[in-house]
Amino acid sequence: MRKECGEWDPQRNTSSESSVKPHLCFLPVSLLRSSPLIYLLIVSFLLGCSEKSIGKNEIRTVTSEIVAAAQKTTQRKSEIAIRPEVQPTGPVAKQASADDIYVTLNDASQANGLIQALDEIAHRHTLAVSETYSRGVQRLDFSFKGTPTHTVHIVTPVVAQVHPPITQNGTKSGPKLAIILDDMGYDRAAADAAFALQFPVTLSVIPHLPLSAEVAEEAYRRGDQVLLHLPMEAETGEKAEPIELRVGMKADQVERDLDGMLETVPHAVGVNNHQGSRATADAKLMAELMPALRRRGLFFVDSRTTTATVAYDAAERAGVRSASRKVFLDDTANRDAILSQIDLAARDATRDGFAIAIGHPHAATITALVEAAPRLEASGVRFVFVSQVIQ
Repeated sequence: MRKECGEWDPQRNTSSESSVKPHLCFLPVSLLRSSPLIYLLIVSFLLGCSEKSIGKNEIRTVTSEIVAAAQKTTQRKSEIAIRPEVQPTGPVAKQASADDIYVTLNDASQANGLIQALDEIAHRHTLAVSETYSRGVQRLDFSFKGTPTHTVHIVTPVVAQVHPPITQNGTKSGPKLAIILDDMGYDRAAADAAFALQFPVTLSVIPHLPLSAEVAEEAYRRGDQVLLHLPMEAETGEKAEPIELRVGMKADQVERDLDGMLETVPHAVGVNNHQGSRATADAKLMAELMPALRRRGLFFVDSRTTTATVAYDAAERAGVRSASRKVFLDDTANRDAILSQIDLAARDATRDGFAIAIGHPHAATITALVEAAPRLEASGVRFVFVSQVIQ
């Protein structure tokens, strides 16, 4: 009996000589006819032969090849970051995790050469590749027999084209308006809409969501500013987050949870509270949180989800740079109402020198911001990152 087993990925089956050869097993026909039991055993063997899986070591090998290809294509002038996917728990804990790889290009013309090199790597390792594009980012998803192995984000920063240069002592003056968009990390389309805004915007990312790290990493590489949207306990009746700061927590619990959250929101330069109507009114909990922020060099923006908040005062006492939200943009999520709130924030900025407005990446909010921004800029209002109005 002669048996030869190879590998074949139907997604890569082409007529070229370099294509992976189809899986072939040669067996005498008479043997197949002689016994149903033998036939079943052979079928089981063939199915097992075709069910090869990919292991952690091979995933890391492919990662190394992707990094080497990026360095070669860009002559070592690209910025590369690798973020392993959070290891699953439970029944799939032994499953190899995927790698997220971010390649930031200085020259957009290098993208095609890099994609070609990545296609060759995928072909060599029998990986399927799907490609998507959003403004400034080409994304390649690698998989083996339907199991994700790598996501490569090729980022061409658009900040130089979109955001005007930010200088502390530049010639531009006038009222400063900082827009924070909360609740990032749920929805890729919402993130793309926020990335497309033609002025500085600060994105506040909820931790531990499927897209938290991806959105934060990409925002940073595009030139936007990232905050940790820190979940805190709300009043009774509000939906609790699985991991949040709660009244009664000790300092070590606050430190541990804060570190875990920041791990999933890379490049955060500050924090604002997500919910937190109960937590921010608790002086003891705020007294535990603020020193932890100071030690990590993070500033604090009080979202003011309750008039009873003591968070801003606690931040000041702990020596944490801080500010408070002036306006919520989209409590009423329709265009006209949001435009009115944007104008209110601009008036506050004109009166006080600066203002912070918080909204969400709703379609109506994005539409209103796109409409209002040119008019406000023409009137002298400057859109800035929130770090520029923190005291």
